[in-house]
Amino acid sequence: MGVETIDYGGKKYAEVIRAEERVSHTTFFSPPESSFQFGLLAHPAGFVEAPHFHAAATRTITDLQQMFVVQRGVVAVLLYDDAGQLLREVVLSAGDAIVLIHGVHAIRVIEDMQCISVKQGPFLGTEMDKVMVEVKER
Repeated sequence: MGVETIDYGGKKYAEVIRAEERVSHTTFFSPPESSFQFGLLAHPAGFVEAPHFHAAATRTITDLQQMFVVQRGVVAVLLYDDAGQLLREVVLSAGDAIVLIHGVHAIRVIEDMQCISVKQGPFLGTEMDKVMVEVKER
């Protein structure tokens, strides 16, 4: 259960990479056209990547995806459909990562946690960035 894609109704809601996942070479799991690239970098000892930078390019992004990498603790990520119905709860531990691609999400902290959070910018402020949603109880 190293890499998992969570799909519902023909839409990709999330991708999860568990800490125990191992690849022999750099592997991206998101499709090239995705606005947020998600993968594992892997190289043998002694590998040296040539100095470089990433070329500027105009990109049009119409979604905002978010990635969590759990550094310590345990957290549940709750995934909801567009109508606020709970689809799935994904429990993440240290070293696990998730990209939230579509739909409504929430977190529930099970053990004190610290996560790295990455999302596209610029940050427009909480008032413009977050849309609060009423969800349905099971």
